Amino acid sequence: MVIAQRRLPEVVDPALWKRTDMRTALATRDIARVFKLLQRVGVSQRRIAALTGQSQSEISEILGGRQVVSYDVLTRIADGLGVPRGSLGLAYDADTAALLGIATPATEEATPEDPAAMLSRFTQLAVGGATVDPSTWAQPFPISWEPAPTHIGRSDVDRLVQLTEQLRALDREHGGGACRELSLAQLTWAQQLLRADADAETTKALHRALADLHVVAGWTSFDVGILGPARRHFARALEHARFADEPSLVAKVLYCMGRMHLHHGWAVHALRLFQLGQLAAQESGLSRATALLHGNLAWGYSLVGDSRQARACIGRARDEFCRSEGEEAPPWLAFVDNAEVSALRGTALAHLPDATADERQEAIDRLSISTALRELPWARARAFELTALAWLLIGNGELDGGVRVGHEAVDVAEHVRSQRVVDRMAPLRAILGRHRTNPAARDLADRVAELGR
Repeated sequence: MVIAQRRLPEVVDPALWKRTDMRTALATRDIARVFKLLQRVGVSQRRIAALTGQSQSEISEILGGRQVVSYDVLTRIADGLGVPRGSLGLAYDADTAALLGIATPATEEATPEDPAAMLSRFTQLAVGGATVDPSTWAQPFPISWEPAPTHIGRSDVDRLVQLTEQLRALDREHGGGACRELSLAQLTWAQQLLRADADAETTKALHRALADLHVVAGWTSFDVGILGPARRHFARALEHARFADEPSLVAKVLYCMGRMHLHHGWAVHALRLFQLGQLAAQESGLSRATALLHGNLAWGYSLVGDSRQARACIGRARDEFCRSEGEEAPPWLAFVDNAEVSALRGTALAHLPDATADERQEAIDRLSISTALRELPWARARAFELTALAWLLIGNGELDGGVRVGHEAVDVAEHVRSQRVVDRMAPLRAILGRHRTNPAARDLADRVAELGR
């Protein structure tokens, strides 16, 4: 079976953002005008959609006059197209200030606060005698970084590992939109540690920690639909992981990159990345890593129509996970548990092009198990699996049960800032469209349609 490989979208020429007409459109957040100017230089709607992580129907709606006001969507558009954030007013810079006729605020370093003037201002604010201008509050404060240490030990790296784990927990529960900026800020500061003196063991641990932090930055970028930065973070994570000689972390990075490609329909590229990840997983000797890669290979093979390989990988994922009992997992693989493996098996079976009735029922059973095991800290994963379970149940003729589960999925999704959660609703939207005469299905379809708006 020959699968045509799709080229990944290329970046837009950065010189385009410096044109006066484009800068004006960006500064006023006229996204329809921005897209039209892109089209004039040969950037198609399809390419804009691929770069920004939006559907072509969304691009058409914006071109038709729909206003874009969501910070998350504006950020995704800016980062996906390579637009300087300041040009859209998402960060402050002197060029944008000049274009809008706003005075650029002096930085802390350029004009230190006068103690007497500051005390006077605080006094006026405390007694209610000062005026305030709320319109200035949206502009970010100048960032003053803490000086990086000149020497580090394992305790410094351990703190970085703990912070990364906290960011990962925020991502799982609230979505990438809730913590992407936090991870980028932490990464900006943490990279300075590479210049500090450290012994060989600490240096190796630092590279592992930075690789893992880049994984979080890449994963949260992917989760909100910003693909270019996601790829760059994953590439840097791979470099750090290889430098630290940590094959299980290499496997994790390749899994993340594969999932990004799988999500956007580039299944052939995803399979290649999962295959490379499988080699790294085997090199690590961790059965948990091998189970993860085989589970995702099964999903990829299902999507390209190779049922034989998909079924083989489903079995291998199950066997490898059973062998991992008692295995100590590094932080970046701790999520590979019974719920994750059950979800992967159910998802792969659900996408088999020639699934038998027994396999469809097993997919329902597996996703029922995974959703039952997921608790609040795993909100995004639970939203994914409830969504898949809902469309499987409806497709199996269990409309009432599928609609009930679908409402559960939307309940969870409404509290997660994740473009992927919205995207993964597509099969549910499609199958609900076939039941528009049913009031309960129509009500759920309306709720699903509201997500992401």
